[in-house]
Amino acid sequence: MNAGFWRDKRKIYFIGIGGISMSGLALHLKELGFCVSGSDAAPGEAAAALCAAGIPVYAGADARRAEGADAVVYTAAVPPAHPELVRARELGIPVAERAELLRLVASGYENVVGIAGSHGKTTATAMCAHVLAACSGECSAHIGGMDADYGNFLEGGKKYFVTEACEYRAHFLQLRPDLAVVLNAGEDHLESYGSREALARAWSQYLASARGRIVCGDDPALRGAAADITFGLSSGCRVTAADIRSSRGRYSFTLVVGGRPCARVRLQAYGRHNILNALAAAAVAEYYGFSPEGAAEGLRRFRAVRRRFEFVGTLGGADVVADYAHHPREIAAALQTAREACRGRLFVVFQPHTYSRTRLLFDEFVEVLSRPDDLLLYKTFAAREYFDAAGSALALAEKLPKALYAGTARELEAYLTRSLRPGDMALVLGAGDIYAVVRRILQGRA
Repeated sequence: MNAGFWRDKRKIYFIGIGGISMSGLALHLKELGFCVSGSDAAPGEAAAALCAAGIPVYAGADARRAEGADAVVYTAAVPPAHPELVRARELGIPVAERAELLRLVASGYENVVGIAGSHGKTTATAMCAHVLAACSGECSAHIGGMDADYGNFLEGGKKYFVTEACEYRAHFLQLRPDLAVVLNAGEDHLESYGSREALARAWSQYLASARGRIVCGDDPALRGAAADITFGLSSGCRVTAADIRSSRGRYSFTLVVGGRPCARVRLQAYGRHNILNALAAAAVAEYYGFSPEGAAEGLRRFRAVRRRFEFVGTLGGADVVADYAHHPREIAAALQTAREACRGRLFVVFQPHTYSRTRLLFDEFVEVLSRPDDLLLYKTFAAREYFDAAGSALALAEKLPKALYAGTARELEAYLTRSLRPGDMALVLGAGDIYAVVRRILQGRA
């Protein structure tokens, strides 16, 4: 896919338009003057926002919808046999996968910053967008979640473009950013690579694809990686934090650059892990020559991203908090944050995301999920996969003596209603439809 893809194109059709990344790109093309429409297997909140912006969204698949398009964009979750994709190819309509479109969109900006990592990408991308906007006044961003101020796509000028760079199916190798940032290089999406060695090579290739490189000095998998700037809490990192303090899960620290204490940073987002995300954003500012004080101001402006330790309501007098955590390391961070913020008992609800991830990281999931005293596992969100008993939520529950299992929203509602008391917290974890399920429960519509 190259710049010629756009030549004589006006009508762009998205297959899987309701995805958080796809919907952001669709809104961007709409702002550029294209006629945008699309379909999704299960249109949700993102689809409603698209409709409000004047973008038609259709439920399900109908091959006839592709016939009037000048170009078709599809997400990796769409199978090759999808009727709309098949029809577009039959008619010779140019088609592009989401990662290809992202690369083309990014090529229209002067400086492209790619934020990669097995976890933390969305928050770090949003933080970086706020930092560059505060420092330069000219930053656009593609965010894999809904930032409280920017949403999932910010159009703020052509100087800087910040985007998530996802390692799934090596999509991040298509981006070719000017500045590559790696937050961590944990083991995830192993089903896409076949081996841990192949995944490690992909991380190295991603860093090698950019002119500038920023890596986390705390991550063992990144030791020895060539970097222009390192960030983290380990000794030797150029961008680090000192005098770290916590107030019920919200952290503040002194930003230290090159051994010099520079500015006080106060984060509105919950969780100690967000110190590293903030340091990554500050390292980007340092790379481009902006002041630490400017970085601190941008971090002060960042409020939150939806589904990142988000308070979504109360039930039985208890707080209900949702977090996107779906990898063992993310779950561990969310549990730590919840323990700091919770005054009473902590009840944890986890929905595994994909059978393959659960199966390939099964022991790690068992280890981290054995920590809560009150745990319920909700049926696996399959996403793009077919049922696999070895990677199911039920298989996990059988290995966790303290865990309960719920296969329906009604069973989950009964558990929460029976368990929660004033002062308690329900921490709802997962990247699937558990967020929507719990919101319906809170609204009395389960």
